[in-house]
Amino acid sequence: TFIGWFVFGGSGFSSSMINFIAVLIIACPCALGLATPTAIMVGTGLGASKGILIKNAEALERAHNIQTVVLDKTGTITEGKPAVTDVVPFGNLTENDVLQKAASLEKHSEHPLAQAIVRYATQKGIRLLPVGSFEASPGFGVSGMVGNDFVVVGSVSGLSEYVLSTEDVSPVADRLGDEGKTIIYISVGDRLDGFIGISDSVKPTSREAVQLLKSMNIDVVMITGDNSFSAKRIADEVGIENILGNVKPEEKASRIKSLQAEGKIVAMVGDGINDAPALAQANVGIAMGTGTDVAMETADITLMKGDLLSVVQAITLSKLTIRTIKQNLFWAFVYNIIGIPIAAFGLLNPMYAAAAMAFSSVSVVTNSLRIKSKSSNAK
Repeated sequence: TFIGWFVFGGSGFSSSMINFIAVLIIACPCALGLATPTAIMVGTGLGASKGILIKNAEALERAHNIQTVVLDKTGTITEGKPAVTDVVPFGNLTENDVLQKAASLEKHSEHPLAQAIVRYATQKGIRLLPVGSFEASPGFGVSGMVGNDFVVVGSVSGLSEYVLSTEDVSPVADRLGDEGKTIIYISVGDRLDGFIGISDSVKPTSREAVQLLKSMNIDVVMITGDNSFSAKRIADEVGIENILGNVKPEEKASRIKSLQAEGKIVAMVGDGINDAPALAQANVGIAMGTGTDVAMETADITLMKGDLLSVVQAITLSKLTIRTIKQNLFWAFVYNIIGIPIAAFGLLNPMYAAAAMAFSSVSVVTNSLRIKSKSSNAK
């Protein structure tokens, strides 16, 4: 601009320098530099105020592309506070006999279902027996010596190599499974001694959250280690059609990987230690703040409220942030595209250029701050 005006335009040094300064001022990339970080800062700050802790900007940006949300059942869709509802003994055993054997063994396990059994036995005043050779098999159950007996407590698949058959109890177990209860079997040696039914209530907002995710054209999948009966009962209650049941803890990550192989952007929502590999595998890992530290450390986003509606809010916030970044970049470019030629042709006073440059930066920041009001309107 300076050379054009001074050499070819016939203007003096002062006029050429004024046009030169006007171009430098109007072309200042402040608005362009502020476009992305201001939106990200407002988005993450707003998320934190809503109890949505976003680990980094990349997680916030990836969340707007989510196509499939995979929900763990226990502690995510449900309250994660299981309670014993049924104790069914066989043979000459009593309910207290079954509870004593199961609780004595489960006392050495940290699983929520194990804690529910121990808590129930304690409430009934049952004395627990000493345990030896304790062994836990994730996804199957626990085993060990309770007194002089070898006892196994766990799922049907966990007992398959110890007991002869569970067919005699299947009708009763299936009925409880249809009611959404998890069935825990107890065996002594190769004899099935009974089973315990455990129920976990669905969180009040889970169904609403699932429906909102569907309205955003996001596929919702439930993943659980529970049998198909109890899994389907919970899924039906919250409106989920896609169920991955009987999934072992070590298989969760591979199931996520299979969904990704189909070209889907997947978010995994979980709260337990066994969810950590799946959270790491997912494009966006979302942990419940009411869950384990391992899950929260692994995840990209942590929901402090432990509420599935926060998943909807996190995705909505991501979409608003990305939309705002695009708006900011558009106006920053348009501002330069229009302003620089005007300044180059000598039609813009440097003082007005300075005012326009400042206004562009203020407009970008103001537009980023609008994420807060837009988020409230979206809610």
